[in-house]
Amino acid sequence: MTDSIRAASLLALAALATAGAPAWADTVTVKSPNGRNAVSIDSDKLTWSVSRDGKRLIEPSPLGLNLDIGAIGPGAKLRGHAETSVNDTYEIVLGKARSAPDHYHQSTLSFAGKPQFQLIVRAYDDGVAVRYVVPEQAGVAGFKVMNEATQFNFAKDYDCWGANMGRFDTSFEAEYDRTKASGIRNFHNYMAPLVCKTGAGATTFAIAESDVKDYPGFYLSGRGDAGLGVMVTLPPRFDNNRDYRFRKTVSASVQLKGQGFQTPWRVVMLGDTPGDLTASSLIPTLAAPSQIQDTSWIKPAKTSWDWWNDWAVNVPNAGVNTDTYKAFVDFSKAMKLDDILIDEGWSVGSDVEPNPQADVTRAKPSLDMPALLEYAQSQGVGVWLWVQWQQLDNQMDAAFRQYAAWGIKGIKVDFMNRNDQEMVDWYHKVLSKAAEHKLMVDLHGAYPPNGLNRTWPNYITQEGVLGAENNKWSARITATHNVTLPFTRMILGPMDYTPGGFHHATPSSFASRNHEPLVMTTRGQAIAMYVVYDSPFQMVSDSPAAYRNADGSWADGAEFIQNVPTSWDETRIIAGDIGEYIVSARRKGDVWYLGAMTNESERTLKVPLSFLGKGTHKAQLLQDGADASHLAASDSTVTATQTITLKLAPSGGAVAVIKP
Repeated sequence: MTDSIRAASLLALAALATAGAPAWADTVTVKSPNGRNAVSIDSDKLTWSVSRDGKRLIEPSPLGLNLDIGAIGPGAKLRGHAETSVNDTYEIVLGKARSAPDHYHQSTLSFAGKPQFQLIVRAYDDGVAVRYVVPEQAGVAGFKVMNEATQFNFAKDYDCWGANMGRFDTSFEAEYDRTKASGIRNFHNYMAPLVCKTGAGATTFAIAESDVKDYPGFYLSGRGDAGLGVMVTLPPRFDNNRDYRFRKTVSASVQLKGQGFQTPWRVVMLGDTPGDLTASSLIPTLAAPSQIQDTSWIKPAKTSWDWWNDWAVNVPNAGVNTDTYKAFVDFSKAMKLDDILIDEGWSVGSDVEPNPQADVTRAKPSLDMPALLEYAQSQGVGVWLWVQWQQLDNQMDAAFRQYAAWGIKGIKVDFMNRNDQEMVDWYHKVLSKAAEHKLMVDLHGAYPPNGLNRTWPNYITQEGVLGAENNKWSARITATHNVTLPFTRMILGPMDYTPGGFHHATPSSFASRNHEPLVMTTRGQAIAMYVVYDSPFQMVSDSPAAYRNADGSWADGAEFIQNVPTSWDETRIIAGDIGEYIVSARRKGDVWYLGAMTNESERTLKVPLSFLGKGTHKAQLLQDGADASHLAASDSTVTATQTITLKLAPSGGAVAVIKP
């Protein structure tokens, strides 16, 4: 049975089970298959609580929606509930593993009254989730959701990590700063995820959402009653003013037609360690299954990129012209990269602003697109194009027809910078239409992942991360930030951080610059990002010359980047802590890749190799060398009973390739 048929069957069974049923007990509890996680619903007070190993992490917290036709909240009358279980596995097109379990216990609770509604509650081994379902109401032509009353009341004053965006129109790029739960205010707007440690060993949970459609994304704000915890805040809908500088907002967060609707999943991810959340696939698992039947054209890739290094390629008058991008094609071929990415500035009227006079179907006269594409094809190199989202929206059908005719592999769409209902709908629109033309998509200025890469697997990566581009104008991209991301932003889905910076400086000597920018981390950390960071479409961001020595040989680490995969069969987080360090192990076929990164502290790590199979293996190790721009290489023979020692310099890293 397919996932979509199964979901429909479960809802139908729930409706049959509750029709005409008498009142039920006040509390309904759903436990995970392993029995460790439990979510309980008090049907009279309409609250929910979350426990792990019998210890409550989320105290009874309000549930509810304020609709223009009435409120969903305390006093709702439970008509009945139906329990179901699913134990399945689904294939992942691209990502951290080839497949993921879809194994849960579920209860569907049906409530009488005006409006009628259901709560669907699920418990997985790696988290729990709840969503509201409001069926079609007799005599109601449509719904407005004024706000949502869902809360997460904390049992203790947890240590949390979150990114407070403040504004609703934002690029979703910020540090995940450490804060006490008691420091989260009602005027804060944290984007997903909010990650908290419980204080019971290394047990960690994260609040997030999944399967967002016909509804806005959420923020998390303090409760406002001096209590510990957060509540869901929905962004207002923006008007249709094309210029984001002059947009106005309207009061109702959600405008819906009368056929009924369901909210996104409100999710609490759970793990014994922060790394358990990093390895989890719960967010895409909760999302709608793939809407693309034939996914054979969706491929992982590495690409060169002009924008970060400021067209630093060895041709006269480098810039937006044919010769420059032919040189990037040559570099990609030499570096064994799959593609080139042509960023902002290539099309007529290209701009980061809407510019209604722009034409994203035509290249500027300086760029002979047919000649470039013919050359790229002759060298076996694919091409991606950058577009500003409103300019694309004005010409979407014509643009996609042109890109398909040109043989473009994918598009990088930028500057959406909001997650209201209209923008969520636009994501589904652009991904659907791109799929019709077999175009892969990378969204920048994008809201945090919510499983949409499962629904539309051509959506292979996205930004919504404070990434390496910021090195061009700030000192915000520290080693601590880099080792915070895998335990925060990355637990939701892939992130286009844009690694590959090979021009190194120490934090004390760092200076921001636009042309061939610097990074404050070592060569070891630069290459470790290709193992630690999830992104099936991975950038190789520095200038072509950065990956060569003066004699023309490959610089330290360049050959590792050439050969490392970007999509994996299996992922394990071996060790690490938020903002401190991480050791990731990823398998592709029978080859394991280790990636380790540390903050500003030097570390020596002994990594157990118990994930290896039987027999002996050859380990090729690259770790921090004599200075920030060099690596120390060594080979050894290892077995699953041994450990491997990694020596990480301050702001450093290491990788290992382990083969049978």
